[in-house]
Amino acid sequence: MPKQFATKSMMMRDRDEKRLWLQPVGNCVAIMVTRFLNPYSHTGVRGFRSALLKLGGVLLLTITVFSQITRTVLPEETPRARWRLTARPWRSLAVPRSAYLDAIEGVCRFTVKHQDERGAVIDPFLKREHQYSTPYFAFAVGALVSTGRALDLLENGIRAMDHSTACFAQGREGIPDQHGEFFVPALTGALALYERHVPAEKLRLWRERMSVPLDQVITARTRTNNWRTYAMKGEWLRVKAGLADRQSALAFITDSWSSGTQRERIAGDLWNLYQDHSSDPESHAVEAVGRGNLLALIAEGYDGELRQEIQQVVERGTLVSLLLQDPSGQCPPNGRTDDHVFNDVLYQLAFEVMAERALKSGAGELAGQYRRAAMLSFNSISRWRRTDGPWDGSYFVTKNHFDPAERVGYQQASNYGNYNGAVMLHLAEAYLARLTEIPEQPAPVEIGGYAFATDPKFASAVANAGGMQMFADLRGDTQLVFDHYWSALGVVRFGRVGWDTRLGPSDGVRDAKTGRGVSFAPTWMEEGKWVRLSDAPDRYQGKFSVEFAHPMLVRCAIEYRPFKDQIGPTFRHEFVLTPDGALATLRAPDGVTCGVTWPVLENDGAPLAVKLAPFIARTAYRQGADEQNFIALQAGAKLAADDTPLRSAYGWLRPVRVTTRQHINQTFIYPRGAGDPNAESVRRSFKLSPNGFSSILGRVAGNLYVGRAAAGGEGDSIDLNGDGKADVTFSEPCGFILSLDKGRVIVAEADRDVFVQIEGMRMRLSAHTPVAIER
Repeated sequence: MPKQFATKSMMMRDRDEKRLWLQPVGNCVAIMVTRFLNPYSHTGVRGFRSALLKLGGVLLLTITVFSQITRTVLPEETPRARWRLTARPWRSLAVPRSAYLDAIEGVCRFTVKHQDERGAVIDPFLKREHQYSTPYFAFAVGALVSTGRALDLLENGIRAMDHSTACFAQGREGIPDQHGEFFVPALTGALALYERHVPAEKLRLWRERMSVPLDQVITARTRTNNWRTYAMKGEWLRVKAGLADRQSALAFITDSWSSGTQRERIAGDLWNLYQDHSSDPESHAVEAVGRGNLLALIAEGYDGELRQEIQQVVERGTLVSLLLQDPSGQCPPNGRTDDHVFNDVLYQLAFEVMAERALKSGAGELAGQYRRAAMLSFNSISRWRRTDGPWDGSYFVTKNHFDPAERVGYQQASNYGNYNGAVMLHLAEAYLARLTEIPEQPAPVEIGGYAFATDPKFASAVANAGGMQMFADLRGDTQLVFDHYWSALGVVRFGRVGWDTRLGPSDGVRDAKTGRGVSFAPTWMEEGKWVRLSDAPDRYQGKFSVEFAHPMLVRCAIEYRPFKDQIGPTFRHEFVLTPDGALATLRAPDGVTCGVTWPVLENDGAPLAVKLAPFIARTAYRQGADEQNFIALQAGAKLAADDTPLRSAYGWLRPVRVTTRQHINQTFIYPRGAGDPNAESVRRSFKLSPNGFSSILGRVAGNLYVGRAAAGGEGDSIDLNGDGKADVTFSEPCGFILSLDKGRVIVAEADRDVFVQIEGMRMRLSAHTPVAIER
C-alpha cells in the first residue's frame, strides 16, 4: 500500500476483496458516504448490498476523492461506509405529492394575469414575450388538468399551446429569442397531458406543428453547452410521440454526445458533474441543467448505443450531488446563474427521478435518501415564495427579498417570467416523476462524514459532520460573465441541518464594479491597506486537504497560496467540524499583519437583527429563532466593521475584520437554533486543548466527539461524562456512533462486527446495524 494511504486508525478489512479504508493525506482524500437509514431502524444490510450490485458500480455509497489539483485514477474498488445514525433527532418531512401541485398552481395562477389574447405569456418587467415562458406555462397547466385540478385554467393552457406550437412551426425565427431547444421537450411532453382534454382536431394540429425538422428550430448545431442537452432530450421525446424519425434522432444524440462536446463535459469530470464551460470556475447551477437533461434522456427510455455510457455518468454524478446539497435543501453555490431559486428545483427533479430508479433496481433505502433529498429541495424554495398582492404564488428569481426590478444576482437571461416558468415546469416534471410513495431515509447531508474537493474546473470543496456543512470556493472568478463575478475565493457557505442556512451566509460575493469581495477567509495588510482574500482571485488559489472524516467529526484545511508568478504570504485555514459548529484556525507567517473576514448578512431586502459585541458578530431574521454567530476565541481579539458592505445574491454582507496579537486567529462558527445555549455562554465555556476543545455544546479529543445528542468517532473506548473513565468500550478499535438521551446511550452503531460494553452490559454489534440499548 502506498505510504500516503497508510493510517493508524483505518485498516484493511478484507484482503481478498482488496477493500482499503483510506485516510486522506496530502492530495488524496477518502470520504465516507453512508447508507443513511432511519436512525432507529434495525434492519440488516444483506438486501442493500444485493441492491447495490444490481445498480452497478455507479451507486457506491462511499467515494474516494482526490485533490482539486492532481487528477488521479480512482482505485478499482471504492470503500463503502454505511452509517445510519444522525447526530440530531431525525423526523420524516412527509411532504405529500400534492404539495408539488399546490406550488405549481400558485405560479400558474400568477402567470395567467400576464397572458395576452394570443396566449403568450408577457414578462411583467420586459413587457414582451420572453424565451420559453409560454410553453413552460402550457406544460405546467397541462400537468394540473391531467390530475383533474385547476380545470378553470384549461383554456389558458390551450391558448398557450396554440401560440407556442404556432411559433414552433415557423422555425427558429418564429420562436421568442430563438430558444427552440427549450420548446422541443416542453411542448412534446405537454401533448400527452392535454390529450384527453382537447378535441382530436386540435391535438392533430399541434402534432403537425410539432413535426418540424429539428434543425429548423434549434441552434444546437453551433451551441454545444447545456442547450444541446435540451435538444437531445426533446428529440427523443419526439421519437416516442411519433413526431420524429427514430434513426435521425439517434444520429443527432450520438453526434451530440461524441462530436458535440457532451461526452467530454460530464464523462471527463472527476465526479461526472456537467461542465457548461460558461464560467470559470464552472457553474454548479448550470451543472444541474445539463446533467438533469441527460438523466431525463435515460429515464425516458433512450435505448441507443450510448445508453449504458450516459446512464453510468449521470447516475454517478447525481449520487455525488447528494453530498453537495446544503442542509436546508439548496443547490450548491458557485458559477454562472448560481443562487437562483429554480436551481433547487433542478436538484429536486433529479432526486425524484433517481428515487424511482433506485427503487426499481431494488435499492429501497437509497431510494429513500433520494426522496428525502427531493423533499429538502422542495421545502427550500418556500422561503422565496411570494404572498404579496399581485405577486402571490410566484417566486423571487434569486434568493433574496429585494424588488425584482433591481435584478440582484441576476444574469443577463434572468427575468421574472422565464425563471418562474422554469420553477413551474420542473416542479411539474418532479410531480410526474414521483410515482411511488417511498419511505424517507436521512439524506447524506443530514448525516455527514465526508469532505472532498470537486474537479479542478469547478474548484470547490465541501465538508460535513453531523449535518454541519462548509462549502468553499478554491478559485475565484477573474473574468466578468454577464457583468458578474460568480465565485468568491474562500469559504462561502456555512449551514446546519434544521437551521436557516441563509444566515450562514449561503454565499460570498465579489463585486463587479470595485473588485472587492467578501468570504470567510484571511485578510492582511499590504502597502498600508487591508486586502481580503476574495479581492485577489487573480493572485491566489486554495488547496483542500482532509485529515479525518466521520459523521461526528471532520478535520480539514485550505491552504491559500499565490500562483507561481505571484507573490504574497501563504495562509493555512484549518477547520474542525462537529454537529454543533466549526472551529476555524488561521495560521499565518510570522511578521504578517493579518486577520479573518467574517461575512455577516445584514439586509436581504429587509434589515436583519445584527449585533456586534466585543467578541461576537450575530445575525438573525426578525422572525424565527435561528441565528448565526461568529465567535472570536482569543482574549485579545478585536472586531472592526468599518468596511463597506457588498451585496451578494442573498443580501448585503458586512465584512467584519477580526485581528489578534498572535499569528494564529481562531473563530468558532456557531449556527444557533431554538433551545441552544446563547453565543456568549458558548464563548465563556470554550476551552482549547492540544488535541481538541470543549464547551457547553460538547467536546472534541483527538478523533472522538461527545455532544448533547450524539457521540462517536474512532477508537476502542469513549468517556461520555468527562470524568476520565471510559463509559463505553469496544473489543477492538472501530468507528462508531452513539445516540444519547441525557448523557446515556440509547442506540449504538459500529462500522464493523465488534462487542461493546455499556453500563456493565456486553452486546454484539454487527457492522452498520444500529442496536437500541434496552435497560
